Parts: sequence; structure tokens; C-alpha cells
Amino acid sequence: MAFDTANRETARAIVAKYPFARSAVLPLLHLAQEQDGWVSPEAIEEVAGLVGLEPAQVLGTCSFYTMYQRDGKKGLVVSVCTNVSCLVNGGPELFEALADRYSGVEGVDVEEVECIAACDTAPVFQVNYEFHGNATTESAAAIIEDYRNGARTPRGISGGARG
Repeated sequence: MAFDTANRETARAIVAKYPFARSAVLPLLHLAQEQDGWVSPEAIEEVAGLVGLEPAQVLGTCSFYTMYQRDGKKGLVVSVCTNVSCLVNGGPELFEALADRYSGVEGVDVEEVECIAACDTAPVFQVNYEFHGNATTESAAAIIEDYRNGARTPRGISGGARG
């Protein structure tokens, strides 16, 4: 089983909120990722079982969205949005600056992503799927450094979600 005991109960409660169990796929994938820092093949199978779908259907949904990590990377995943709102507010420049700054830095992976649904605070980025908006290169780097030095605890580090 992919979910621990507490999260299995949480997963059942999430499914119960929806008139159709399959509607709970996205929140269940978020729960799996918050628990482990990524969505494992075991989590995909468990989610499928909980909602009555085939694992391939859940994998298809999971692989469609860039917000789900499927490779079990350890460390910090910095996702910088460069879609429309972020594009006009400096997202591409933020991505390039962070990618350059953290290129070759072990434990930090900077990736460019499509819309992460926080347009009102563009440009926006995430560190292990925690949102940070109205970012400048300086403010983003300071936040990333807070994660690196332990002032902030990212999801998926030391076995689970941040408390």
C-alpha cells in the first residue's frame, strides 16, 4: 500500500466528498505527493483502486499535469511558471536566472512549467509544490536558500509533508 494508515483514512474521506469517486483523482494524487514528495507507481495503483479506475487511467491524468512529480527526485524541485500571466510579468527571466544560478547545484532542480494556477501573483514559482508569488530573482533565491539551509521545510524531504 502506498498511503500510510492516516493518509489512507484521509483518502477515503476525500473520495466520500464526491458524487463520483473518479472525481477524487487529483486530490488523491496531491495527497500521495504530499506524503512522499512524489507520486509513486504504488500510489497510482492505490488511487486507481480507491476510485474504481485502471492504473493506466490514473497515470494518464498524473502525467498530464506538470504539478505531479513522478520520478522520485530527492531535494528541491523549483518549478517556475512561464505561461501567459507569468510571461508578461517576468516569468521567463525568473526561470533563466534561477536555472543559471542553480545549474550544477546538487539537490536543486529548476524546471520550467506551464500554468500553475496562481496568475494573480505572477510571476510565480513553487518549491516542492509550495507556491511563492510576486517573485523577483532576489526574493526567489532568498526563498530557495531558506529551504536549502533549513529555515523552511519543503515537502517530500525527510519522509513526508512538512508539518
